[in-house]
Amino acid sequence: MIRTKRKRICRFCENGISYIDYKEPKRLIRFTNEVGKIIPRRISGTCSYHQRQLTRAIKRARQLALIPYIAERYT
Repeated sequence: MIRTKRKRICRFCENGISYIDYKEPKRLIRFTNEVGKIIPRRISGTCSYHQRQLTRAIKRARQLALIPYIAERYT
């Protein structure tokens, strides 16, 4: 039995979002992991156009301290 992967649909294309704004940290944090790395396109399912915008927006938000570069550690 061969399993075929279902093609992931880009969340931004699906919702009709044409521009990803760096001023929306709640939306951007979903695309970073616990360590603070940006989740790659093959895992998140975003299209290449929106992945480039997403990366640019995350980096801008980090520069303005809207999003942390790394996650806080609780020890």
